[in-house]
Amino acid sequence: MNWNKNLDELLGIAKKAGEAILEIYNSDDFGVEVKGDDSPLTKADKMANEIICSGLLDLFPEIPIISEENKQIPYSVRSKYPHFWLVDPLDGTKEFIKRNGDFTVNIALIQNNVVIGGIVYTPVTEDLYYAYRNAGAFHVNGGTKTPLASKPFHLNDIGLRVVCSRSHLNEDTQHFVDGLNQPNLVSRGSSLKFLILASGDAELYPRLAPTMEWDTAAAQIILEEAGGKVINEETGQPLIYNKEVLRNPYFVAYAKVQE
Repeated sequence: MNWNKNLDELLGIAKKAGEAILEIYNSDDFGVEVKGDDSPLTKADKMANEIICSGLLDLFPEIPIISEENKQIPYSVRSKYPHFWLVDPLDGTKEFIKRNGDFTVNIALIQNNVVIGGIVYTPVTEDLYYAYRNAGAFHVNGGTKTPLASKPFHLNDIGLRVVCSRSHLNEDTQHFVDGLNQPNLVSRGSSLKFLILASGDAELYPRLAPTMEWDTAAAQIILEEAGGKVINEETGQPLIYNKEVLRNPYFVAYAKVQE
């Protein structure tokens, strides 16, 4: 595939999914169900998933799709994928249900277990973020395209801005925060937590709690191309994808940390 050649169509798919999400968001019926893992599922998740999957298959029928809302593919099959799309059609369903605007559409391209391209769209604010490996990260709103650059910092700086989930602030995360020098906490939901770092508006995002691969991939490449990194808390290595179990290890996302 040619990312640059098809970028407008890819961004259009994300925006179309976002428009469908907003239709439900502004309605009186979210159609909330509870999945097997006790997480919520709405009409918006389903509609966005259908739009994204059909749009990607129309453009690239040869590239498989792994989505949170599709039937999961056996590892024996997907382990042989040289590349695939990794999709979260509505990241932040809990935030969607709360109507606080902190939810996104996430579309990532994975190659050989590494994320190489990503698109994140915020339906309420109409902010588009995208990146491709070694080609930079960008923010688009209202026709204005701006390169993204995360902020340089040292871990012992005073008053670092630490992004924490609205829904997940546990003991391990609190311990991490307590080790910093007078940090300031910033509360956001969904993959917006990565984008705040990529935009230069915060320095750290510790996620010492479970996430799935589709929660992080698209935003990870955007942060990386903006100068940041997303590191496995145990190994010190970047997150990888298409593992046998599609659950991420605990990780910490950094803006442009200085050694």
